[in-house]
Amino acid sequence: MSKVLWRPGTMIYPLPAVMVSCGSVPEEYNILTIAWTGTICSDPAMCYISVRPIRHSYDIIKRNGDFVINLTTKSLAFATDWCGVKSGKKHNKFAEMKLTPVPASKVKAPMIKESPVNIECIVKEIKELGSHHMFISEVVAVSADEEYIDEKTGLFKLNEAVPICYSHGKYYETGNLIGKFGFSVEKKKK
Repeated sequence: MSKVLWRPGTMIYPLPAVMVSCGSVPEEYNILTIAWTGTICSDPAMCYISVRPIRHSYDIIKRNGDFVINLTTKSLAFATDWCGVKSGKKHNKFAEMKLTPVPASKVKAPMIKESPVNIECIVKEIKELGSHHMFISEVVAVSADEEYIDEKTGLFKLNEAVPICYSHGKYYETGNLIGKFGFSVEKKKK
């Protein structure tokens, strides 16, 4: 199989498509859709979001020093896309998308009630990288919808919420389970 050489670019796909909520008071609450996000450390739990400085939410997050990453689902796909293309300067995204801001436990920014998982983050450092600035943040709390907790095992079943991801300008729902961490070296049970 031959390879085609492309210019350097962002080719790490798929990525989670998340809605980031920010603001310390209802008048400034906003939602920003982000695909440049991920885990960067387990202990302490840390993640990042990368935001263009021209985005309305950039100054809100920088000023308040916190935000909430709200995982998205198939039922939230329209709102996820809409919140990514409309500006909070001109729109009240919570009201227009009929999303519910609820108080977070550790940060000023609101959580989105309709999201199955809300990850509260405190900004530790801002790295100016070029088109985007990276908000390196500590995860200080995680809230998960009870309906996705398995009563017998206590495990979280996010797959039942039908999470979505982003790849090359398109949104996809996640697919079928093909294995679990370590399954390739797991000893067979007799």
